[in-house]
Amino acid sequence: MKIYLAGPDVFRADAQAHGERLKQLCARHGFEGLFPLDTPAPRGAGKEAADAIYRANLQLLDGADIVMANLAPFRGHEPDSGTAFEVGYAAARGKQVWAYTEDGRELIQRVATHVGPDGSPADDHGFRVEDFGLSVNLMLACSVTLVHGGAEDCLRSIAAAQPATPLSTETA
Repeated sequence: MKIYLAGPDVFRADAQAHGERLKQLCARHGFEGLFPLDTPAPRGAGKEAADAIYRANLQLLDGADIVMANLAPFRGHEPDSGTAFEVGYAAARGKQVWAYTEDGRELIQRVATHVGPDGSPADDHGFRVEDFGLSVNLMLACSVTLVHGGAEDCLRSIAAAQPATPLSTETA
């Protein structure tokens, strides 16, 4: 089975090496990992390069059986927006979507800083913070199987949830 490895990991300074480590973890659990940087980035910049990356990532997503998404907070309290898109895309295509985050605290514990004018928990900008007992936004939490831990914890859970492959019943 092929697993698309979604997440902000592509922005790491060691992104290529990290992607290889994730793919090796997949192999140890019997899966083939597909990392977004497996497709060489186009030369240049701007909208044309972005479109090429977008199309290449959709092709990898379409070729995957499962999506595993890193939903760790990125550049703030929420997961990477590109990863959120990939989760939604995969869910809409009927793919198994698994996700992980090391921070298992409820969103309200991480984000709410005061009580808003209407008495509900609010953030620093005055926006209400949802309180459903979830560690990520409900649209993500309800569309994935969420594992609190790292990539290896998630892969272990994915492997444990897959149906056993029947042994050959061939006789001599």
